[in-house]
Amino acid sequence: MKTAKGECRGKGKFIGLALVAVWGMLLVSACQSNNPTEVSMPIRVATFNVSMEARNYQSDSALLSDQVLPQALDARAEQIMNIAKVIQTVRPDIVLLNEFDYSATPYATIEHFKQQFLNVGDQPVDYPYVYTSPVNTGELFPVDLDGDGEIRQPADTYGFGYFPGHYGMVLLSRYPIVHQAVRTFQTFRWQDMPDALAPEIDGQPYYQPEQWQAMRLSSKSHWDVPVKVGDTEVHILASHPTPPVFDGPEDRNGRRNHDEIRLWLDYVAGNADYLYDDHGAYGGLAQGAHFVIVGDLNASATEGDGRRVMMQRLLNHPRVYDPKPASPGASAARPDQPGSEYHTAAWGMRADYVLPSQSLTAQASGVFWPTPEEPLHYLVKDRQSSSDHRLVWVDLLLPE
Repeated sequence: MKTAKGECRGKGKFIGLALVAVWGMLLVSACQSNNPTEVSMPIRVATFNVSMEARNYQSDSALLSDQVLPQALDARAEQIMNIAKVIQTVRPDIVLLNEFDYSATPYATIEHFKQQFLNVGDQPVDYPYVYTSPVNTGELFPVDLDGDGEIRQPADTYGFGYFPGHYGMVLLSRYPIVHQAVRTFQTFRWQDMPDALAPEIDGQPYYQPEQWQAMRLSSKSHWDVPVKVGDTEVHILASHPTPPVFDGPEDRNGRRNHDEIRLWLDYVAGNADYLYDDHGAYGGLAQGAHFVIVGDLNASATEGDGRRVMMQRLLNHPRVYDPKPASPGASAARPDQPGSEYHTAAWGMRADYVLPSQSLTAQASGVFWPTPEEPLHYLVKDRQSSSDHRLVWVDLLLPE
């Protein structure tokens, strides 16, 4: 895959983001057409773990529910206003939001966020196309997992969560989503992955047979969401694997994270004959398809407590291109740590990714991380300001 400087042509309005002056990133110019079906410019694809989950607004675990986020929206929480400001500043065309709680009325919640936070102010940004669906977090498991004799949240769930939909996902797009072609893998069972990295203790299975037979691989879900950009279809491959920590010697979360990332590697590499989606269709992505893998993958090829080998394999696969987004703000946060310019999380690791297929051309990339000297640093100065993750973006040219 080649990177190109390229030009913005067409009838669209010009939006100049002087990122060097504003938040210490590359100077990037982007043309945004008034008609999103006419594409003559790079599209900006982003991922952002927004931390818009109930525990961010409610400290009493007994009161956690899918209504906490709507209440925080009604109260116009400053953290949510700052999240919107970040998105309005970077202005991605397509953005995955991790940790946006799924509720009983998910599209109403998303519409509230759009209309009252994104579509207002000096830099309103509109996303007419939206996708979300249920996730495994907070969904009760059919049998007791922790051995306390009860089946209850958050321990006895397919994915850690205090209610169904906790830590959900949302995809926002300026371009049409091909809803009838979306594939989800929420219910795919971990045991059905060949050579699954099943948790063990002293060589013996960690899970009881009835537990292992029911265990789903995805801690939230895996989505293949096709987006129509002009005449070109781009598959947005979205997920949020479990953190590879908060477990014991069985390494159940580390192994699950490894195999959740492996699902996408198999999916794009032609090794997914075993994989079935939630409608029962088998197989992976067509070899000629354009794709972008996005999400908080909770993994690094060089750092952290996870199993690094699978991230290394994904980043080095011949169908995948790694644009290596960087930020002076990340480097300034840990000046003595090699590779810190690539960090995307406040605790010091590259965890969030936008990985296009080699069939797309990366023009520019970056991580929204203003340095302390820059005006917008207040948006990232601490965990309460917005999120402990940073928005990651890549500008992509589609093949003619």
